[in-house]
Amino acid sequence: MRYALSLRKRALRIGFLCAATIAAAIVTAQTINIPLTIRVSDESGAVVAHVRVHLDPSQLAPIPNSETDSSGRLTVNVKPGAYMITVSEQGFRTVSQRIEVGVGDGQPVRKIVSIVLHAVQSGGIMGSGDRLVLTAPDHSPAALSPTDFRGLPHITITVHNGHANADETYSGVPLATLLQKIGAALGNELRGHAMTSYVIAAGSDGYSVVLSLAEVDPAFHQGQVLVADSRDAQPLGKNGPFQLIVSDDKRPARWVRNLVSITLNSGR
Repeated sequence: MRYALSLRKRALRIGFLCAATIAAAIVTAQTINIPLTIRVSDESGAVVAHVRVHLDPSQLAPIPNSETDSSGRLTVNVKPGAYMITVSEQGFRTVSQRIEVGVGDGQPVRKIVSIVLHAVQSGGIMGSGDRLVLTAPDHSPAALSPTDFRGLPHITITVHNGHANADETYSGVPLATLLQKIGAALGNELRGHAMTSYVIAAGSDGYSVVLSLAEVDPAFHQGQVLVADSRDAQPLGKNGPFQLIVSDDKRPARWVRNLVSITLNSGR
């Protein structure tokens, strides 16, 4: 009887110890910050500076979209978990890479990721620049010619162009309206795992930018994300036939000229 009682007490102590160890590991994983360094180079091995890097889920500090420094590096602190890195730069193909960040013996382990960008060949990445192609997983792509686009309901917005230091008026179709053509979850449907969805907008020269789907959805975001086909009541000229306009951005770095493709991706 005493022996059985002793075994029971020992089992309880071991159980409490295991539970405490697991709880400590969970707390550590939730609170620890792990240095993540992203190195970006081209095919020759030369560093590519000031490249846009997007991490999804967005846990970058201080902002969710950052750039590499003059040595082609970006270092941020992240929590343990799985991430999707998307790197884009004018003249290169956009690259997305999934990574896992973890801990070793309860201590942060620096993660270093090397990403190689491949130059866009002449002619751009999507062929013809006179149409806009929309794609999404598990959905047929949609292609719009300038004539097709002009037949869609348009809105007009006036925005300040920080580069030109001037107000400009653009007419076009909200990106959210276009994304409905490829089954994007918007409005009441944008919840749960769909909140990790994001859009890559690319120009004919390979320049591309990333927006979260929530940024695009007017039910979540007050500003306008517009695919424009005219400025100040005139065709876009060398910037067209389509241009992406993000009204709330202080810098027009995401105003993609010669827009040729919109790609909807899931962060899962």
